[in-house]
Amino acid sequence: MRRLQTRTASVQGASVRYVTGGEGAPVVFLHGWALSHRSYRAALSRLAETGAEVYAPPLPGFGGTPPLKPTARSLAGYGRWVADFVRAAGITEPVTLIGHSFGGGVALQTAHDHPELVDRLVLVNSVGGSEWKAGRELRDRPLWDWGLHLSTDVLSPRTMTRVLPVVLEDLVGNALRNPGALWHVGRLAQEANLAAELEVVRRRRLPVFILWGKGDRVIPLASVRALAGGAEVHTVPGDHNWLIADPERFVEVMTNVTGSGLADGPAA
Repeated sequence: MRRLQTRTASVQGASVRYVTGGEGAPVVFLHGWALSHRSYRAALSRLAETGAEVYAPPLPGFGGTPPLKPTARSLAGYGRWVADFVRAAGITEPVTLIGHSFGGGVALQTAHDHPELVDRLVLVNSVGGSEWKAGRELRDRPLWDWGLHLSTDVLSPRTMTRVLPVVLEDLVGNALRNPGALWHVGRLAQEANLAAELEVVRRRRLPVFILWGKGDRVIPLASVRALAGGAEVHTVPGDHNWLIADPERFVEVMTNVTGSGLADGPAA
């Protein structure tokens, strides 16, 4: 497994410690709610072995990165931060942008607002769909219900021994350092409706790949379908955190779904 290196960049006036590794076309990975790049280290290390140069920053409010200013606490604000990170990290060509859960919503917003920076978009169990269940909007879903299903996912007998030890440090650390960020980002995730942004991105002919773990109850299928519209959703085995539980499968799915190695650039 390839070893990742920790580097520091100045983003919007703050020092950000991110991890990077590999050689080849640039891939930027954005983590999910309450986590950081640390929870995905095994998956990122394997991505770096595919002939890609992987970059994974902790988003504002998580992993020690200072939160966004109150006036910038929106998906567009997170998108601007990602764009500034890409430039600060010295990436000079368009990237494959991968986002999981809340990171998927940020990735989509970034691709919409900063199209010059992205040449391929991968959304993994992403927020951004407006539906919770038939006839009910996701914004009406109580936050406790989000937390209940997230806990059930992490504590599932199938994945507990693989997921819980990996994410526990991130969950506890972020909760202690900045509980307000967890609440604000949770509200953003709950209220995100990015179907129109995804349609714009697709009309630009940017390659977009939507992955969803069929056991996910954090991001239900109704939400994924509402986000995707007419786009294909690639269903894979696993729950919300399937890529943490099974890094090898994640890299295999990435290669199979995109139709090429990450180092080969956008699929035709």
